[in-house]
Amino acid sequence: MPRRAAKSAARGGRPSRAEALRLRERILAAATDLFFAEGYGLTSIEAVAKRAAVSKRTFYDRFEDKAALFAAAVHRIIDNIRPPPEIPLVEGANLEDILSRIAMLILRAALTPQGLALHRLVNAESARFPELVRAVASDGGTRMAIEVISGVLDREFSAAKLSPENREFAAAQFIVMVVTLPQRRAMGYGLPMTQGELEVWAGKVARFFLDGCRGLTA
Repeated sequence: MPRRAAKSAARGGRPSRAEALRLRERILAAATDLFFAEGYGLTSIEAVAKRAAVSKRTFYDRFEDKAALFAAAVHRIIDNIRPPPEIPLVEGANLEDILSRIAMLILRAALTPQGLALHRLVNAESARFPELVRAVASDGGTRMAIEVISGVLDREFSAAKLSPENREFAAAQFIVMVVTLPQRRAMGYGLPMTQGELEVWAGKVARFFLDGCRGLTA
């Protein structure tokens, strides 16, 4: 086969894995921009395809529908704001310091522009589109955090003092305690907290949380 024809056949064949990944990333980046700018309800598949410069057929080759697209976009956002794997989570002998470090990592993720934008979007449209909440819940980021915190508590409290079920419940409450006020202030309910204020906040929440757990086991 002549070289020119071979090149033409290659261009007309299936994209390489790297090309397919780049194309998927382009679609997800376009979708994320539109979801945040226009909202979930007003974002159409046609608009996403146009913004990503792909055909609708190319889109449907990769995503079943808008709900699947949103779930993939959520996974991409959470992957981008999740702490790098090389950052230590549970190293150290002092439980309060460990929890303070985890609290700061949670805050850094929750208070990123994309983290805040996702929170606003889900809060604004989840009543009409419950699939938004399901997409966020199914990603597993919160579940992973709960498992890490529960494991930290296991180092301090035996099952007789704090059952696995109660450790998991306490871990979920810790995340709520850490995030709620700083997130609200970042969204306009008061002034956003400075880095120094966030560090003090993380330490106070860790101490208060541990005091509560110890009180339950006394």
